[in-house]
Amino acid sequence: MSPIEKAYHSYLRLERGLSPNSVEAYERDLKILTDYCAEHGIDPVHATFNDLQEFVYATFKDANARTQSRVLSGVHSFYKFLLYNHTIEQDPSELIDMPKKERHLPEVLTLEEVDALTEAIDLSSPQGHRNRAIIEVLYGSGLRVSELTELKLSDIYLEEGYMLIHGKGSKQRLVPLSPEADKWFRYWLQDRVHLDIKPAAVDIAFLNRNGGQLTRAMIFTIIRRLAAEAGIKKTISPHTLRHSFATHMLQNGADLRIIQQLLGHEDITTTEIYTHVDIQDLRRAVLQYHPANR
Repeated sequence: MSPIEKAYHSYLRLERGLSPNSVEAYERDLKILTDYCAEHGIDPVHATFNDLQEFVYATFKDANARTQSRVLSGVHSFYKFLLYNHTIEQDPSELIDMPKKERHLPEVLTLEEVDALTEAIDLSSPQGHRNRAIIEVLYGSGLRVSELTELKLSDIYLEEGYMLIHGKGSKQRLVPLSPEADKWFRYWLQDRVHLDIKPAAVDIAFLNRNGGQLTRAMIFTIIRRLAAEAGIKKTISPHTLRHSFATHMLQNGADLRIIQQLLGHEDITTTEIYTHVDIQDLRRAVLQYHPANR
């Protein structure tokens, strides 16, 4: 890693407060640029607008908009750092347009599917109460999977009924703990005390059977296994429960600004994707209100 790349790493971690996963993603995007520059004898620090245009054409001519957008976001971030660091005086990436991504509606579970998911949990197993608490917290509070794995006991206030969540960019927010999540989390705490907890995980809320911190991959595995056992045909992930939380809140009359705050979205346009209406609701509306159907 070059000195400028080390400085960029520190900038992402300390100045922007990004998570290790986000830092890794930005550095992966930068490597695509630096590999291209090395191949073509270009110094990435002093690349011109024309250099970057050629990079975009050569690298992304067969790539989809999502891939282009992700990598270009990392490229823009690198040159903003160079400006911030006074290494360059003008950002050559400033006029490189981001491709427009298709906006796909998120997969959402019905209330019956959420119930089926929880009913598939074997509560007699050593991890039963923990898994039920995980589902209830994800669905009942709309947490990201990374926020769940990093959740600390010291940030959960059971008597007051809320959690302090450390979200993206080190931003904090208070999130209510639903009565169901509270109940199953207390059951899990009774099981948790019997684990041989590793020193680094003493304050971590959700642990694996060896007393260590649960990983994102483990949460994915737990939810997909439960979905299969529940007979749910949709391809779901922990994020599906977050989507379902937001959609069900909106369908039941919650204000979009409140949902934005609960989810920790910086921009309300991100939250607006949940304003989609189920196609069956549209069909019912046409049948009920269009004069040709009366």
